[in-house]
Order: sequence, then C-alpha cells, then structure tokens
Amino acid sequence: MTVLKTSMRNFLAHKGRMALSAVAVLLSVAFVCGTLVFADTMNTTFDKLFAATSSDVTVAPKDAKSDETPQNGVPESLPASVLEQVQKVEGVKSAEGAVSSMNVTLVDSDNKNMGSTTGAPTIAGNWTRNELRSMEITSGHAPRGPTEVMVDADTADKHDLKMGDELRTIAQTGDFQAKIVGVATFKVTNPGATVVYFDTATAQRELLGATGRFTQFNLTAESGVTHAQLKQDVSQALDGPYKVQTQKELADENREGVGEFMSVIKYAMLGFAGIAFLVGIFLIINTFSMLVAQRTREIGLMRAIGSSRKQVNRSVLIEATFLGVIGSILGVGAGVGIAVGLMKLMSMAGMNLSTADLTVKATTPVAGLVLGVIVTVLAAYVPARRAGKVSPMAALRDAGTPADGKAGLVRGLVGLVLTGAGAASLYAAATAKKATDGSLVLGAGIVLTLIGFVVIGPLLAGGVVRVISAVLLRAFGPVGRMAERNALRNPRRTGATGAALMIGLALVACLSVVGSSMVASATSELDKSVGADFIVQGNQRIVPQAEKAMQQTPGLDHVTRYKQIDATLTAPNGKSNDWGVTAADPSYAQDLRRETTQGTLSAAYGEDAMSVGTDYAKKYGVHLGDSITVAFKGGDTAKLKVAAITDDAAAIDQGAHYMSIATMEKYLPADKIPPNVIMFAKAEEGQEKKAYAALKKSMEPYPQYQVRDQTDYKEELKDQVGQLLNMVYGLLALAIIVAVLGVINTLALSVVERTREIGLMRAIGLSRRQLRRMIRMESVVIALFGALLGLGLGMSWGATAQKLLALEGLGVLDIPWPTIIGVFIGSAFVGLFAALIPAFRAGRMNVLNAIATD
Repeated sequence: MTVLKTSMRNFLAHKGRMALSAVAVLLSVAFVCGTLVFADTMNTTFDKLFAATSSDVTVAPKDAKSDETPQNGVPESLPASVLEQVQKVEGVKSAEGAVSSMNVTLVDSDNKNMGSTTGAPTIAGNWTRNELRSMEITSGHAPRGPTEVMVDADTADKHDLKMGDELRTIAQTGDFQAKIVGVATFKVTNPGATVVYFDTATAQRELLGATGRFTQFNLTAESGVTHAQLKQDVSQALDGPYKVQTQKELADENREGVGEFMSVIKYAMLGFAGIAFLVGIFLIINTFSMLVAQRTREIGLMRAIGSSRKQVNRSVLIEATFLGVIGSILGVGAGVGIAVGLMKLMSMAGMNLSTADLTVKATTPVAGLVLGVIVTVLAAYVPARRAGKVSPMAALRDAGTPADGKAGLVRGLVGLVLTGAGAASLYAAATAKKATDGSLVLGAGIVLTLIGFVVIGPLLAGGVVRVISAVLLRAFGPVGRMAERNALRNPRRTGATGAALMIGLALVACLSVVGSSMVASATSELDKSVGADFIVQGNQRIVPQAEKAMQQTPGLDHVTRYKQIDATLTAPNGKSNDWGVTAADPSYAQDLRRETTQGTLSAAYGEDAMSVGTDYAKKYGVHLGDSITVAFKGGDTAKLKVAAITDDAAAIDQGAHYMSIATMEKYLPADKIPPNVIMFAKAEEGQEKKAYAALKKSMEPYPQYQVRDQTDYKEELKDQVGQLLNMVYGLLALAIIVAVLGVINTLALSVVERTREIGLMRAIGLSRRQLRRMIRMESVVIALFGALLGLGLGMSWGATAQKLLALEGLGVLDIPWPTIIGVFIGSAFVGLFAALIPAFRAGRMNVLNAIATD
C-alpha cells in the first residue's frame, strides 16, 4: 500500500510531464482502435448489404463470379427454361429471373460519368421482387419499357438527377438511352455503388445481347424449409453446369473479395500505428529516465529507511501502469472519434458509410488497453531497473545513477555489430540475382540497421552534434556553445530523443527514393520502348463502339488493338500452366519496341506463331522454333510456333506472350473474343497535335476512357505515385507528431533538471531572450541529429530497394534531393516548434527561486 501511495504521489507531482507521455500513448492507441473500429464498421456495412441483397437460394452459371466479368465482357447467363425447372422443385415458394451486369458505364446528356470515383461498381439490371429486400421506390415508378430507367437515390442526389433526365448506358453489346422515371432508396447503407434498373426485356437485350436469358435465379423458400435443404433439393433437380448457393454462401463469396481489400487497408494502418508505438517507447523511456534522475535523493532516502530494490522498481512500474491505463482509456475513446472521422472522409470521397453501422467490438477497447499498458510498462522497465540499482549512500550524496562505462562499451559493441550485420544484409540484397530472394534480405537489413542505429545512437550523438553545432551554432557565440554542451551533456538522452524522429524520417526518405526512382525508371522505359503517340485505356475494357470511334478518327496513321486471353499453355516438355496470352495487331511491334533475345517480334504476329518471354523459355526449356500447345478458354486448341523470345528485363509487358489477333480469331469463337484492354495509335507524320485533338473529341462520348499522349502518361504516373506517397506521409505524420512530443518532453524535463544552473546563469547576466534562444538551439540540434540519421538511413534503404526493382525492369536510381533537403530544413522548424513551450517556461523562472532550488 505504501508503494502504491508513493507511486500515486510521484505521478501526480509530475502530472504535467506525464501528460505529454500520455498523449503519445493516447495517439498510438487511438490509431489502433480507430483502425479496428473503421474496419469492423466497413465489414458490418458490407455484411448488411450482401445479406439484404441475397435471396434464400440463388442459381447461377457454374463459372460465374459475382465480382468478375467474363473475358468477352458479357455476363454469363442461363436460359429461361431453367427457371421453369426450378419453379417445380418442392420447397420453392417463388422464383424469378434476374439480370445484372457490372461491365457498364452510365453517362448523362453532357457525357459526364455517373459512376463512383472510389472504385465502387456501376451495376445495371432488371427490377425484381428480390430488390425489395434492400430498396424501396421513393419517387416515380419502376421502369415499364425500353426508354425508361430507375436510379438509386444516392446517385441521383450526388449528380443532381431529376425525373425526366436522360441517361445513356454504355454496355459491351452497345449504347442505349432512357429517361429517369423512378428513384429507389437503399434500406441499408450503400457503400458507393451506382445502381440503375430497367425492365426485364430491355435488360436482357441490352446487357446480355439476347432475350430469354438471365444471369441468375432468385429463389424464396417455403415456410419451414431451410436454405440448406432447398439448395440440396434444387441441386438434385437440376442437371447441368450450375452453381447453387444459399444466402449465406453467396454473401460470404461477395464478402471475400471485399475482405481482401479491407485486410490490406487494415494491416497497413496498423503497421503505421506500430511505428507510432515504437516512437512512443523512446518518449516514455526518456521521461522515466529523467524523472528517476531528478528523484535520485528521494530514492536514496527510500532505500535508507528500508525500501528494497524491488519496491523502488515496482514504484516506477506502477507509475508507468497509471500512465498506460489513462492514456489507453483516452485513446480508446479518441479511436472511435478517428473512425467516425475516417467514415466522413470516405463519404466525402464518394464511399457512403453511415454512423448507424458504427461497430465497436468488445475486443477493440480490450486490445487498445492491453497494448497501451504493456508498451508503456515495457518502456519504463529499463529506467525502473536503473532506479533500483541506485545505492542509498550514492543517492543521498546526489551522485545519481552510477556511470557504467562497461555498459556503455557493451552497448557500443552491440550497436556496431547490429549495424554491420544490417549493412551486410543491405549489400547482399543489392547484389541479389532475384527480387524475391533479395526482398527478404532487404527486410532483415532494414530491421538490423534500424536497431543498430538506435543502440549506437548515444555514441553517434557526440560526433554528429559537434559537426552540426560547428556549422549552425558557433555563430551565436557563448549561447550557441552552451546549447551544444547541453545537447552533449547526456548522449544517451540525446540519442533516444533523436532516434524517435529518426524512425519516421527514415521511412519518409526510403519511400521518397523508391517512389522517385519508380517514376524516373518508368519515364525512361516509356522514352525507350513506347513508339505509339497515343494510349487509350480506362478502368474497364474498351467497348466495341469506342473502338470503332477511335479507328474512325482522322489524322491517325494506324490504331493498334491489344487483348488479353485466358489460355492454358503446354510446353514441349509437357508441363502446363495458365499463363495466358496477349493478342495484338502487327503494328504493336512498332508501338512497343520490345527487345528480343531470339527472333523478331514482327515474326510472332505471323499465322500460327507466337512469342514467349525469357523467363518462361528458361523455366520450361522452350527454344526458338518449338511448338507450344495453346488451349483457348471457350475455344479450340492450337499448336503455335515460337517465332520470338522477348527479353523480360523490360518493365513494360514483362512476361507477355504475343500473337496476332488474326491467330486468336482462328481458334476463338466470335462471341468469346474479349474487348481490348488498351489501344494505341500513331499519328500521321506532322499531324500529332491535330490527331490528338481529334482523338480526344472522338472519345468524348466515352468518359470512362482516358486519351493520353506520352507526356500525359508520364504526368499521370508521377501524380499517382505522388498521391500514394502523400497518403503514406500522412500516416507517418502520427509517428513524427509523437517524436515531436518526445523532444518537447525531453526539453521540459531538462529545464527542470537544470533549474539551479539556469538561475545562476540568469544571475550572472544571461537575459531571458538568450536563455530562450539557447533552449531553441539545443532543440534544433537534437532534431537535426535525428534528421541526419533518419535521412541517411532511409536513403540507403531506398537505394537498396531500387536495386531490387532494377531486376523487374525499373533500373533508374533517382534521389529526390528537393524532398530530402526540404525534410531536413523542416526538421529544424520541428525543433524550433518543440522548444516553444520549454523555452517560454524557462524564461519565466524567478531567478532567486531557481538558485534556491535543491
């Protein structure tokens, strides 16, 4: 009980210092809990949606997948005769045919895309009774003919659509127009999909290109008949390639695709939360180390009156537990707020999430509390052990914790060994022959060098701080020299404070180098390999009507089609794989200058000929002139001669197998031929600008596709990488904020520790302004120390990662010096900001009271 009271008294006596550490715990726990709540809420939203939209039992084509469209762009379908069979099955209360397609684009009269900007699908289908499970008509009526369409309320609100507005639906089978006659509102949360409904005949004709066919049948079970029993009875009654699923099975299948995406987001965000926790550990270690040092005499008195080492140790750990519990409880609450904020941001971006679905599982606050408390207690363990080792006499003499030169030597040797092992791992990764092998070694190198720099930080602090001070502080005379001495006074403390900032900046530098190198490599590859003037592509494959519009554009020398086909390849050694093939027009050999190790690419576009990549040729023992058996999915099997082997060192189309579209058409039925994935065009000589303008005009009716020349393509690639990096930097900002709190706390505690010294300096003439400047300079030096270590470490990681990317064809190393220099200068401002409060408080000290401080 005495230990508990002592711990509580000490905790409350330093509540201001503890508050900053508690904020670090709060932020880290909040990010973890916010991520978990956000992910659980997303899962709840999709679970409700999938459960509401699924009938008791569904019947669909065997190979149909709810989140995929077949390679020909037209959904798989079943004849209406199957519906008649299903209706006769015992236990079926009702059955109806449904038509649905996600390979559509919806545009208004101004050719503006009505689809989602977040990747959510545009879904077109027929209005059925099953839709009433999840939607209700809130305005107008359901479509009754080929010129009528009903839209969902979210899309209508977002794009200000009204009754009577005309919409054009672009499908694989053609374009068709209809006027809005109704609006349907979701009963559950719609995460952002655009949904339109037609009458059944129109949906069949325009979306499937045939009448009397459906994409699935929705069955309702009679009272007392379970879904599993109905599925069994229907499966026994049907004889053919059908997929029969219960409501739960279909919902699980739909959830699986979304779950993969959600898992990536969830674990990525948890990874950044882990980085923030790691940075917070340094803050907590520094806080307790300094608090223990300031209570040296008090600890000596406790030991002198009978307190054991364990009791002193326990007292510090109890304080840490209080800190962890308070910070974690506040963090759990803040985490819910973060989740709501993320939901609002997603809604602004187009993904609608309702706070009514906010899901806080019991495991979330438990995980936050346990994680926060454990991390805090572990971080305080080293200072607690150090406090317990203080002998009573040494403490009463105010000698503090004994300087352990042997421990410092051991620490230095361990740090050098770890850093050396990490450097060796990075070298091994940079010289690896395969990217898959090198990536594992790279990961080991990053971890080892990071830990090594953290351990060796106090040794590096002496030299690095002196260099920074010589450049920045000497010009400020005695004040600058005092700031340098303060930063060097406790190298272990400076090392730990700088290490917290080092971690975040190392990741920033590494990702900047990788991102910049990817853009530079891709730009170089485009300049070297791409001969086409224009590239047309989008999120969906190019529909025939858009292809025709492109081919009829004036000023073009040629247009190249590019298709991807599902096929099984069997090499001469009898080994098979589902590698797939690429079919293109012969002009593709001009549009993409692929290097070959044997043969010529133009020869691969001859009759019954193809090319393979060097990786495939090596793996399966294929040589020029060999024949490969190609079994086209949905078509015939062909024996094609290998007329070229392309070099897979290139980044573009790496591993692609080429053949001509004429060869593909010979073995694949017309209704199985896939639309183009991408198309290329070359302008007539001297007509580049006119052809570019004409092509953009030709493609205006199809806003789902982008027309780019090579300059546009490079800029978009740069923007995409930049957006990704900005997102990552935003997440890393949490770790940097925690590191800034660490600098503030270190300076604040350092000011308290030097109270008498500050009073004496003020007494002999140091002005308040000079005092504040000294503390700000000390903060800047510590921040720049961490920045130098972090940026140097991050650039070495990034350069090594680029060597691995070079094995995948991205061979240009580009150091983004403006970013690196900007981050370094920004670190100085971070140091200035962190020193504002400690410097202000130091300047307000009463000189006499400071001198009299014991």
